[in-house]
This record gives sequence, C-alpha cells and structure tokens, in this order.
Amino acid sequence: MRETVGVTAGAWLMLVYRVPGEPTRLRATVWRRLKAAGAVYLANSVAVLPESAEAERALRKLRAEIEGMGGTGQLLRAEALAGQDEVVAAFHGARDAEYEEVLSRCEDFQAEIDKETEAGKFTYAELEENEEDLAKLRRWLDKIRARDTLGAPRGAETVAAVDACARALDAFAERVYAAEAST
Repeated sequence: MRETVGVTAGAWLMLVYRVPGEPTRLRATVWRRLKAAGAVYLANSVAVLPESAEAERALRKLRAEIEGMGGTGQLLRAEALAGQDEVVAAFHGARDAEYEEVLSRCEDFQAEIDKETEAGKFTYAELEENEEDLAKLRRWLDKIRARDTLGAPRGAETVAAVDACARALDAFAERVYAAEAST
C-alpha cells in the first residue's frame, strides 16, 4: 500500500446532501465534483471520502456550493462500526476502475507507437503527437493517484504501464533522431 500522508486510518468524512430536483444539472454538478474528489456513494446523496485535510476542504467547499444551489448538506466525521471493509472495497473499486481506463489508454498508446514504427513514420510530427498523448496519460494518472489515498490494487500496475509508455516513446524518439540524421 502506498503512503497515505494526511489520511486518518478508518476515519471517513461523510457528506449527506439534498439538491433541488430541477434543474437536473445541479445533481450532475454535485456528482461530478464528488467524483473528481474521489468520493464513493454509500446511498443516494450520501458520499464518503477517507478523512484528510484536503478531503475536508473539498467537501466543505462542495457543501457551500450545494447551499448556494438552494440545497442542504451536512458534513460528518464518521467511523465505520461495521462494514469498513465494504467501504474500503468500494473506494478501491472506484480507483481501480479509473486505473483500468488508463491501462486501456496505455495499450492504445503502445499500439500507436508500434503502428508508426512498422510504417516507418519517424517524424517530429508523430513524436510531438505521442509526447502530448503521454503527457495526458501522466496528468490523468496523477489525478487518480491524488484521489487514491488508500492505495488501490491496480495503482502500481498502472504506474508501471505509464512508465512503459514513456520508455516506448524514448525508443521511438531515438528512431526519429536517427531518421533525421540520415536525411
């Protein structure tokens, strides 16, 4: 399990909220904000995050937004008296689903490098495009890892996959440089 600086083991922050039914974009806004923070839902309008100062700031800010929408919200500090493993499993499951998306994109990235290599497309334009794609993968992974305060199982595998993409890009870049030198 990776280091979990600032996370209190077994302690959760719980946001219980209500937003007006209309317009529906309000519910969608709250859902997006909670997803971006890494929260998991225990029930409708009940979401939790592992307790940390960062999580508390995010949930306090969201609670204020909810009240600004005409809704209500309560932010609670909670400890699971029973079912802690299920809450942790839900949190890991949410992060692993995100990691799976990155892993899929890593496969696409590797396939693109292979395709360009087979076609002999060793150009700076292709290199630049692949550099941008790798930068996107890294930013995406960084966002997930920031939310993954409990160390989900697929995290290390995903870091390794992005690192493999970087190595593949380095090898492709060497081929681009060699192609340029031979022209």
